[in-house]
Amino acid sequence: MAANNRKRASATLPPQAKISDHPTHEELMEDKTFLLAAIVESSDDAIITKTSKGIITSWNGGAVRIYGYTAEEVLGKPISILIPPGQTDEVPALLERIARGEFIHHYETVRRRKDGRLIHVSVSISPVKDREGRIIGASTIARDITADVAARKQAEEKLAAASQYARSLIESSLDPLVTISPDGKITDVNEATIKVTGVAREQLIGADFSNYFTEPEKAREGYQQVFAKGFVTDYPLTIRHVDGRLTDVLYNASVYKDTAGNVRGVFAAARDVTAQKQASQYARSLIEASLDPLVTISADGKITDVNEATVEVTGVRRETLIATDFSNYFTEPEKAREGYRQVFAKGFVTDYPLTIRHVDGRLTDVLYNASVYKDTRGNVIGVFAAARDVTARKRAEEELADQRRRELDRLSELEKFQRLTVGRELKMVELKKEIEELKRQNDELMRKLT
Repeated sequence: MAANNRKRASATLPPQAKISDHPTHEELMEDKTFLLAAIVESSDDAIITKTSKGIITSWNGGAVRIYGYTAEEVLGKPISILIPPGQTDEVPALLERIARGEFIHHYETVRRRKDGRLIHVSVSISPVKDREGRIIGASTIARDITADVAARKQAEEKLAAASQYARSLIESSLDPLVTISPDGKITDVNEATIKVTGVAREQLIGADFSNYFTEPEKAREGYQQVFAKGFVTDYPLTIRHVDGRLTDVLYNASVYKDTAGNVRGVFAAARDVTAQKQASQYARSLIEASLDPLVTISADGKITDVNEATVEVTGVRRETLIATDFSNYFTEPEKAREGYRQVFAKGFVTDYPLTIRHVDGRLTDVLYNASVYKDTRGNVIGVFAAARDVTARKRAEEELADQRRRELDRLSELEKFQRLTVGRELKMVELKKEIEELKRQNDELMRKLT
């Protein structure tokens, strides 16, 4: 088989390089040298040898194609003919490294072709030694990477443009944005984060994310949740500015990954809700200032919020009241249930009478006025109900009614007495008349007797 291979190989070689069936050692060495030369010559890469002084000693076909010079034009000339202006110090530096026995791999640089055009090449250089092992020159393999560099540059420009676009979006955000590493360190921030903390970007980056909040442990727990679940929504925190100012925020965050799908960190956006919280606290203050029991009820009749007056009138803590059935706290649960159903059906009720039962048994008569409330899209999400305590009024009304009944009874008695008195007077008048008549008759009788 080896003989057949040699015959096929010899058929491709020039006559002077024919391989015999039984080659001598010298013939084998010549064949090896010839084959190596053929490989070098057929390579698409520029393969060049030069002396330790940089004088070109060999130049293959790949070098002709890449640099445009024929071998006759460059052999015996310095390699510097390929070096563009401004890089003349490059070759001596490379040759000096080779003289120290170094190997240079995939060194990217620029070379000048015969036509003056500059090309990008990737160069690998290795020392050439004589039989005694002394370095006598260098062998260079150069690959034209001009197209690759152009494509890479274009890709880098696109990446830079995309990065700049993304950066512009990030910086245009009024919300503080931050990226966090798996160990909780800040890796990037936008200008809004700098403003809300009062800390320079250089100081923020590399610092612990949790350092800038009133509750560091809660902040730490927040980003750890993101790594565990992949995201968090509306996570409440308070940022502390270096001057002591506080900003209430809601964080929405998610993990971000590299191209291989590995989690690299957390991207978090904070929405400033200080104004909303202040408005909410103001509204809460108004609600708590009310002496009337106030309550919000969900569509399924569950209590979603109460004020302190409701806590007092029921004797039940806020935490216990919330999420329980609204109707549970009245003497007539079904009537209470029917009341909030009317609100959902009609949109409101006015002066709806109910009686609240305190845990100690005390009863409070109230009139409920209630209406539905909606979200920003106009969807009904619950009922807001206010109860006016009418216990005193009802008691007063009952007392007034009792007094009225007593007055009517007295009047009836007086009428009876009057009727009795008048009857007696009439009888006295009649009796007087009878007496007078008897006296008249007696007088007449006496006159007749006399």
